[in-house]
Amino acid sequence: MSTAAVNDSATADTRPPKVQRQVLVALSGLLSALFVATLSSTVVSTALPRMIGALHGTQTQYTWVVTATLLSTTATTPIWGKLADLFSKKNLVQIAVAVFALGSVAAGVSQSPGQLIAARTLQGVGVGGVQSLVQIAIAAMIPPRERGRYSGYLSSVTALSTIGGPLLGGLIVDTSWLGWRWCFFISLPVAVAALVLLQRTLRLPVIRRDDVKVDYLGAALIASGVSVLLIWISFVDSSFAWASWQTAAMVGAALVLLSVALWVEARAAEPIVPLQIIRQRTTVLAILGSLAAGTAMFAASVYLSQYFQVSRGYTATQAGLLTIPMMGGILVSSILAGRLLSRTGNLKPFVIVGSVLLTAGFAGLGTIDHRTSLVFMSAAMLCIGLGVGMTMQNFVLAVQNSVPLKDIGTASTTVTFFRSLGGTFGVTVLGAVLARQVAERTAQGQESARVAYGDATGLVFLIGAAVAALGIVAAVLLKPVTLRTSLDSSEPADLRRG
Repeated sequence: MSTAAVNDSATADTRPPKVQRQVLVALSGLLSALFVATLSSTVVSTALPRMIGALHGTQTQYTWVVTATLLSTTATTPIWGKLADLFSKKNLVQIAVAVFALGSVAAGVSQSPGQLIAARTLQGVGVGGVQSLVQIAIAAMIPPRERGRYSGYLSSVTALSTIGGPLLGGLIVDTSWLGWRWCFFISLPVAVAALVLLQRTLRLPVIRRDDVKVDYLGAALIASGVSVLLIWISFVDSSFAWASWQTAAMVGAALVLLSVALWVEARAAEPIVPLQIIRQRTTVLAILGSLAAGTAMFAASVYLSQYFQVSRGYTATQAGLLTIPMMGGILVSSILAGRLLSRTGNLKPFVIVGSVLLTAGFAGLGTIDHRTSLVFMSAAMLCIGLGVGMTMQNFVLAVQNSVPLKDIGTASTTVTFFRSLGGTFGVTVLGAVLARQVAERTAQGQESARVAYGDATGLVFLIGAAVAALGIVAAVLLKPVTLRTSLDSSEPADLRRG
């Protein structure tokens, strides 16, 4: 598929059928890679107790199996984005898939909790690359005006893997002839298929540059600062108190590292996170909106599943099925909103409506207890799904529309990075609030753990509603913008295929 072919058409509706088929074929490899990478983050949730039990691990190691992947995914996201602006995006996404596959194999053959944690760290590096590079690749071959409809496919795949992961994980560990190791091995055939499809179908423009310089110092400082911060938020209030010397040491170290990183980035020839992009109003508001959407998506998937199992007594499979209204909402709204967005080119109304629906859904769940009607909860989950589908990818699209093609990788992963970081902080803090509420209620002897958990979950979602409301503020303040119909906002440099 040539760049000229993409630029010759103004909207998706006027693209030649052959070009549309080429785009969809290229997307098949990208979406396969995205599906399996995202699935790996959720499939372990229901299988984790069985894994740690089989490896004779501790509660701390239980936490680290999840935290290790989250840390490496978040910390490496901006690095992948910068590399995408300097090297072949096709080669990078293939490398990311290969790293993920190696991490999956290592996790599947682990013989101790330490080995599993190390393997999950490697897996997270690949996941971070796949999640960010898929968005970058789509941005590099499809103009913003047309990208809405394809971003809908992106949101749908993410939703399907996020909600379907716990279902698959529960099925695997309950099947005697499979066992928990197949939670990792099952991703390998899809990863291999994605590599083959990417090699055969993906053709992307590469900017030819002879003065490439990678800011390794800035990358190391950012990764270190974020890692320390996430390690602190993962263990605060469980292993040590909020007001403690551990908190002071870790937060202080993180702030020092990130401050030095900021100083380095301001002076680097090729910064990992260009400050001129961060200073733009659109980017700042998109980051704020993505923080809200990311927190909502992660919190809903984590705490709804726990609520249905712990408080309502449903199995892991049943809990996954009960979240279908949310998954359905994401599927429907992301596809329909994407098509309408490609037709109108006006992004702001979609993110405003989506942010309102997201906040309303969380506010509804903020009223639940251990006896709340499932019909009412389904309606609230549907609102959350509709809101996520209309906001998650569109805030990224707003930033992609405002930068030239040469900066598309950095801009995209900057928003993705902060969304992941916000989601991590949100889920961890909400988890700490939930644990404290349950402990206080059960300590009083007035409620059983099941009742206490159900009643306390409402407070978690109420806090989530307040965070989601930030998305409304960001959407309202976002300047009205018409998505451009060209790949680049300026004439690109010497291009070649890669």
